[in-house]
Amino acid sequence: MTDTHAAPTRLYHNPRCSKSRGALELLQARGIEPILVAYLDTPPSVEQLRDLLALLGLPARGLLRSGEDEYRQLGLADPALDDDHLLAAMAAHPRLIERPIFVHAARAVIGRPPERVLELL
Repeated sequence: MTDTHAAPTRLYHNPRCSKSRGALELLQARGIEPILVAYLDTPPSVEQLRDLLALLGLPARGLLRSGEDEYRQLGLADPALDDDHLLAAMAAHPRLIERPIFVHAARAVIGRPPERVLELL
């Protein structure tokens, strides 16, 4: 089990996403070179997603991208679905995970807009 509080500075990053690229550029302009987590290639586990939610202070639905095809196909708009169901869906379908997520100094923020990553510096 990893200790997310001691975890290095990292950015859950999709290089094809303009918001994700913008967040990375803002960090690099300030001399921050986060570890890039290519979450679409290596999806986080349900436990890693739980750790991220704890750092973000959000419920699972707060990390869910509702505009993706998988959201509709999997019926994730159903308010009866619990966090376990939503986290399992995100782990299996990482496109459902909101991006970018910046983790720094035992805190995390979703970089939408990208300038939000600067809140943790």
